[in-house]
Amino acid sequence: MRIREAGWTVSFATGYLLALDIVHVSQFACSAEPDQSAKAIEYPEHANLTYFLDSQGKSQTIQRPAEWEKRRQHIVTNLERVMGRLPAPRPRVALDCKVIEEIAVGDQVRKKVSFQSDADDRVPAYVMFPSPRFSGKRPAMLCLHQTTAVGKDEPLGIRGDVNLKYAQELVDRGYVVIVPDYPSFGEHRYDFKASTGYASGTMKAIWDNIRAIDLLETLAEVDPGRIGVIGHSLGGHNAMFTAVFEPRLKVIVSSCGFTTFRKDDLPSWTGATYMPRIATQFGNDVKRVPFDFEEIVGAFAPRPFLACAAERDDDFDVKGVREVMESALSVYRLYGAEKHLEAYYPATPHAFPSDARQTAYRFVDQHLKP
Repeated sequence: MRIREAGWTVSFATGYLLALDIVHVSQFACSAEPDQSAKAIEYPEHANLTYFLDSQGKSQTIQRPAEWEKRRQHIVTNLERVMGRLPAPRPRVALDCKVIEEIAVGDQVRKKVSFQSDADDRVPAYVMFPSPRFSGKRPAMLCLHQTTAVGKDEPLGIRGDVNLKYAQELVDRGYVVIVPDYPSFGEHRYDFKASTGYASGTMKAIWDNIRAIDLLETLAEVDPGRIGVIGHSLGGHNAMFTAVFEPRLKVIVSSCGFTTFRKDDLPSWTGATYMPRIATQFGNDVKRVPFDFEEIVGAFAPRPFLACAAERDDDFDVKGVREVMESALSVYRLYGAEKHLEAYYPATPHAFPSDARQTAYRFVDQHLKP
């Protein structure tokens, strides 16, 4: 059972954060050891999403969503073998959100905050609110930054690449946004060498993002049933990894965030900020790594997913993106949701150009605005 916490609310009338009584505070604990409670089922063909393996290891053709759900559970288990266990459903610690700075940006409000992610770590983030002319409860977006020292500043256009201010542009369209720092980027001073209880930086980031969504749900201005996620590069795959584990994300957009492991530099995924077990337990062998991106995208179904993949990306091979999208389409067909799976291929190097961003915003609007 997921426990929702009332940590803070915001009123446009006052512009202040109002602390609410916390009725339940529990310690977070997470084992970095492989999960022994769920049996891992190995799939030799990660690109083939048309079957699942039964308890005897026999291949069964997937013909209905209920059968896909069996394969999906195997996918989640295999992700956790590499990333470490998701801390949930253990009760959360109190968010204890603190406002560090509040400024007006025209008729918008931007707050720099920090919130308690787990018992040992606070996450710096921005929360920004659109103009009061956007009345009623608003849709919200979790906006995740690329690999950049300025972290959360870039998606809001404060510093960094002006073509990556997608959080600010979404606020301009009426969305409430939250923009956290990835662990060890921006103002998030995080020591991966310490005993943190996380098996990977990837899982730490996933958990931080889940807590950011917890925070969004406490806001009076936010419709908790209309929350999505968007990110570029590091933020692109961070968005995808989070969405596998977080069903509250109703729409997912990834810009230049992935390709198949078969067409990628696998050791580049093994640093502390990512998934060290790819090296230490799976020998940097793509044939031994127990998941690939076809399965991740398939796991989203039937939720809307847009991949923006640059044709000349020298980081994530666009051919691999096309293969992923083609494979995942078979899963979306099971749900009659083929129109929820889209791709856009700008003719650029590794980037999130204006035409791709506008495509992304239209996609998000289509699924989050009534």
